[in-house]
Amino acid sequence: MDNGIWATWYDLDAGDRTRFLDWLHGEYAPALNARPGFAWVAHYESVGGGADMAKVRETVGHTGADVPGGTQFLLLVGAPSTHTFYTPNAIQRERAETGRTGDMLAMRRGTRSCIFLEEARVNGPDGHQRPLGTTPGPAIQMGSFRTRSFDDESDAGSWYAQDRLPRMAGMAGCIGARKLVCVAGWPKHGILYEWTSLQARLDGFEKTVEAAGLDATSWTARLWRNIEHAPGSPTVGRRSWPPVA
Repeated sequence: MDNGIWATWYDLDAGDRTRFLDWLHGEYAPALNARPGFAWVAHYESVGGGADMAKVRETVGHTGADVPGGTQFLLLVGAPSTHTFYTPNAIQRERAETGRTGDMLAMRRGTRSCIFLEEARVNGPDGHQRPLGTTPGPAIQMGSFRTRSFDDESDAGSWYAQDRLPRMAGMAGCIGARKLVCVAGWPKHGILYEWTSLQARLDGFEKTVEAAGLDATSWTARLWRNIEHAPGSPTVGRRSWPPVA
């Protein structure tokens, strides 16, 4: 099982990208993957999404709080429980790294870490491509946010249960979706969608389901008006490690 997710967003200076990513994919990610208790590790590069996604990001609110603003890359680690990340404390351990590992991690800019607990999950028609407890799909969209009030939070819960998650369960190319709650970090909520490819996401989700929220009278638009996203959220990502076959 993988009910706990440790998520880290960050940026890299252009001159550091090749060196850092070679190290991450060749050394650090495999070492994390071998750590006792961790179920999987997946690294994604943000690709932005299509034209409708740009409109979505302009529509949804983003926090003005002093929150680290990394958006280019997203490292995800799965575990059976959030407590796996506290025995020992994975974030504290990472921050205390010295030597080569510490020097490489220091290249990251705007690093923002969160630990999420899975609240609900649906499998899509292509759910068989990700056996239970294994690495998320080749293409993802991950959002992290807060609501503005208790009533807005209740409305968001209804929207996910009645509208968004049922849609994902029947969407061609969808592997699955996980509604998350944050137990450590700035947001209170998270959502992780998985697809077989970026094209499947664009055709089956962004151009239809997500774009429908641009209609100001829709339930989705009402939800967007009442939530506050983390910087750059939602992230549309292509998996770079493990490599997509």
